[in-house]
Amino acid sequence: MSPRIKVLRKVLNPPIIKGFSPYGSTSGTQNSEFVNLLYEEYEALRLSDYDILNHHQASVMMGISRPTFTRIYASALKKIAKAFVEGSHISIEGGKVYFDSDWYHCKKCGCYYNNPEKEKPVENCPLCGSQQVDKFDYDDTYKDVTDKHCEDLCICINCGFELEHQHGQPCSKEICPKCQSIMKRKGSRNCRNF
Repeated sequence: MSPRIKVLRKVLNPPIIKGFSPYGSTSGTQNSEFVNLLYEEYEALRLSDYDILNHHQASVMMGISRPTFTRIYASALKKIAKAFVEGSHISIEGGKVYFDSDWYHCKKCGCYYNNPEKEKPVENCPLCGSQQVDKFDYDDTYKDVTDKHCEDLCICINCGFELEHQHGQPCSKEICPKCQSIMKRKGSRNCRNF
């Protein structure tokens, strides 16, 4: 029986610190071992205890199942408790994660990608090797498109007739006045599906 494939966990950003060290008169003298808190364990603590999300909401944010999130969260609590009781150092690193921030765009081949190794600067496109790489900003890229072209319309799937969408009334319930076909949603206020 082959082992299950471990799904990458989505982490918004790596922590702003690399770990913690105990202090006090006898701190760190009894136990010189490090407790390694993985990035996904840090993210579980951040989402659950800092952002005050329940386990279901946090699991959706990380792209994993709720039981998996609960196991990760429990592991993080166990490691932190061990470090506190034994006076160990905590290091935050490692894990099967990808960071859901800092996306880049290659002007040469048009590929979009993120940088999982945030400590290293992005210099080349991983696909074509070009140095014509810019940091991708979703808001700036689509601002003009949403301002100019985003309309809240129902459109006929047969003849293309457009009708202003009536809020609270699904487009699929609208009938085209020209050809009597069912209408379909063309756009929305934030232009997710134009």
